[in-house]
This record gives sequence, C-alpha cells and structure tokens, in this order.
Amino acid sequence: MSAVIFIPARYASTRYPGKPLVELKGATGEAKSLIQRSWEAAKAVRGAEAVYVLTDDSRIAEAARSFGADVLMTSENARNGTERCAEGVAQLATAPDCVVNLQGDAPLTPAWFVEALIARMDDPAVRMATPILRCDAETLTNFVTDRQNGRVGGTTAVARADGTALYFSKEVLPFVGSLETPPEVWHHVGVYAYRPDALEAYMSWPEGPLEKAEGLEQLRFLENGVPVTCVPVEGNGRVFWELNNPVDVARIEGVLAKEGIA
Repeated sequence: MSAVIFIPARYASTRYPGKPLVELKGATGEAKSLIQRSWEAAKAVRGAEAVYVLTDDSRIAEAARSFGADVLMTSENARNGTERCAEGVAQLATAPDCVVNLQGDAPLTPAWFVEALIARMDDPAVRMATPILRCDAETLTNFVTDRQNGRVGGTTAVARADGTALYFSKEVLPFVGSLETPPEVWHHVGVYAYRPDALEAYMSWPEGPLEKAEGLEQLRFLENGVPVTCVPVEGNGRVFWELNNPVDVARIEGVLAKEGIA
C-alpha cells in the first residue's frame, strides 16, 4: 500500500499566530522551528513514500525549503488541515492508496503512532482512521489544568466497543470528577489517515455545526455518517503533547530534553 505524509501548516492561527515558525530548543540547546521538528518526526516514519509540507504562506514555505522539505502550496481557502490535504492530493501525479495528515503542531508524534495508523489502513473497509492514546496522570492533569484556566489544550476521544469514534471534543470527556480516581480518558493524537475518495467526499460537505463548535475537522466525517476508526497506540514512556498555546512551548521543550531529542 502506498502512503504519503502531508504536514499542513498555516501562519494565521487564531490561538497562536505564526505558530509553525516558533522555535523549540532540543536537548542540546539547538533551536529548531515547530514545522522543522514536525517534518523530522514525519521523516522518521517507515512505510511512507514521501513527506510534503502544505501551506499557503510564503514564510512557512521558505522556512520549510531551507531545511530540505518538499513543499506544496495550497489555497488560502482551506479551512483546516484535511481540506489542505485534499488540495495536496490533487497536485500529485498519482494519488496514493493512503494519505496521512500529520499536523504541523505535533512534533512529539512517535513514528510508531503513524506506522500503526498506516497498517490499519490495510483494511479496505477503513476510509478514515486516527490514533488515540490512553491518558497517563501527567497528560490528564495538563488537560484538566488547561480547561480550569480557560485554555483550549488537547483533544479527547470517546469510542464505541468496535473501535469507531463516538465523538471528539476539546473538553475532557468523559467527565473527570477527581484526578485521584479518574475515569479512563483517551487523548486524541493529531494524525489522520484517509482514502483519497474520502478526502474528495469531505470537500463536498459543508462545515457542520459540531465541527464549527469544537473546531475539530474530523467531526465532519461523523456528521456525514462516515465512521472514523480509532487506533489505540502505546506511548512506551514518551509523553505526547501538541503545541496549542504558548504555555506548551516549555512543556514540549521539557520532553525534548528528557528524551534526548536534539
């Protein structure tokens, strides 16, 4: 099965303008931009034929090309990464069997998360899939702390017994009454895999009310009756966190230092 990884990146983020170009210091003290660290995470994935940065911004494109990334320019009309991926596929000479969207704010995404996702797409019945990670105590505390302080942090996922998604939310679901005896909470990992025809269908649907309310692009699939397959993955000791707010810079740099990632 052929697979291509796209890294959508936009400059005009509502919560954190210019986020892809924010620099993060690694274990050696070397600073690299968020988009470079996300690209390096994508390049570590086995089984992908190519990696492209997708953007509509010349500053991001120039920065990406400076560290050796292939870039596809997309339109300013793309409202989210999935729409940007659909535009990216249209520029390829041949559509791959599987398109992976590794969002540009997830530099801590382990290669095995994406490899598990690509493997799950071997099932021809799966049209769209995404990884989920059981929250450890540190991650769950970060989730709850962010919401208590009015910050939108990571995303949680609720799934059926068959592994398909019931819902995704920027709230902590299910409700956490106490961090001492919390329920099982699943962290949604910001990576998606799609069939090209699923991306084509996505572009034909209007933005739904749940997608708009949550700001979560994957809800458009659920709102239009397309199952989203959740793929449980293991952190293996790696703390996973996305860069959503300025406070996350220190969190991510802490993980880079702990893991010895230059």
